[in-house]
Amino acid sequence: MQRQIKLIWDFRGPGAAKTAEHHEIHLKEYIEIEKLPITITGFEIISDMYAIAYIVVTDEYMIPMRDALKPHRGEIYQ
Repeated sequence: MQRQIKLIWDFRGPGAAKTAEHHEIHLKEYIEIEKLPITITGFEIISDMYAIAYIVVTDEYMIPMRDALKPHRGEIYQ
């Protein structure tokens, strides 16, 4: 099984939760447009002023996705 990497976008401020939720919609649209075999996306509300949106990719897609979508950071997904 290939290593999975979680690409993450951080959102801060009073509208962080809504922004992260909306960003996930765009991630799903990108997957559909590019016909990618990626199924894991999401958003998490960390606090009132901080939320994240994410997509989980394999090593094969990490560099092209990173270059195209400019995530703020990444981590190994478990």
